[in-house]
Amino acid sequence: MFNPTQLTKPETLNPETLSVMAANSPTTTRKEGQELLLGRYDLGKLLGQGSFSKVYLARNVKTNEFVAIKVIDKEQIMKGGLISHIKREISILRRVRHPNIVQLFEVMATKTKIFFVMEYVKGGELFNKVAKGRLKEETARNYFQQLISAVGFCHARGVFHRDLKPENILLDEDGNLKVSDFGLSAISDQLRDDGLFHTFCGTPAYVAPEVLGRKGYEAAKVDVWSCGVILFVFTKASSGVRDGFRPS
Repeated sequence: MFNPTQLTKPETLNPETLSVMAANSPTTTRKEGQELLLGRYDLGKLLGQGSFSKVYLARNVKTNEFVAIKVIDKEQIMKGGLISHIKREISILRRVRHPNIVQLFEVMATKTKIFFVMEYVKGGELFNKVAKGRLKEETARNYFQQLISAVGFCHARGVFHRDLKPENILLDEDGNLKVSDFGLSAISDQLRDDGLFHTFCGTPAYVAPEVLGRKGYEAAKVDVWSCGVILFVFTKASSGVRDGFRPS
């Protein structure tokens, strides 16, 4: 039984990366990054990491503005057959320029690493805010309107996120919401002949039942389902609900 009110970070289902090993150590990654970005970006602390990438805080030495740099290990993504996956993510991020979506500024590469230079969102994950308790109705409404605006913008351009959850939503200093992490996203060109998607991905507590049923799904509706669960979490995060939540 899935219960999104129990706010521990759930594991993301991603069969495409099950065989991918962790990237190199932060020291090695940062050293190479500093050589590549010398004179452009001053790399700082590690902000987070995934199965084949790490994200660092960095400073643009010309503008003095902070950015987030995602460092991807080429060897690992090649072993996992994910080159096309990375190319698609870049294409998608360039397609979805919206005030409520984390922006990709540029992409660079060396023989062993790929660097995504992205907007740095100082407020951190929305997850950390809702984990403290339910949001006020006005705040929840404001966040949800921004979320729907971003998701609707993506759908109008044939982009489907497929892993919407509080961990993938960031907040800036002014309380503006920013959707992030398009690693599991898809585009309409990937539809099968039946007009549906069939990739089993997402996060159990937020994923639509048709994804779990493995019978094909409409990705736009899957995103809308996830938005509904997120709204539920906004308003019920500390409500003491004990019955849990089961997609049905």
